[in-house]
Amino acid sequence: MKNLVKENRKKLHLTQRELALKVGVTERTIISVEKGKYKPSLILAYKLAQVFRTDIATLFCLEEYLENEKE
Repeated sequence: MKNLVKENRKKLHLTQRELALKVGVTERTIISVEKGKYKPSLILAYKLAQVFRTDIATLFCLEEYLENEKE
C-alpha cells in the first residue's frame, strides 16, 4: 500500500528507529510499512498519523488506493 510515511519521517528528521520507538514497533516494521509491504493495524496507522500531525487517509493515500481497487 502506497504511503507517505518515509517522506513525513524525513521531514521531521527522524530515523526509522526513532519513529519505531515513538509508535511502539520495531524498526523492521517501519521499514516494511515504508516499502508498502506491510499494511499496519488501525492503531499503528493512527499513531503514525499522530506523530506526523496528519490524518490516516492522507498518510496512507487511501483515496488513490480505493481508485485503484475499482480498476
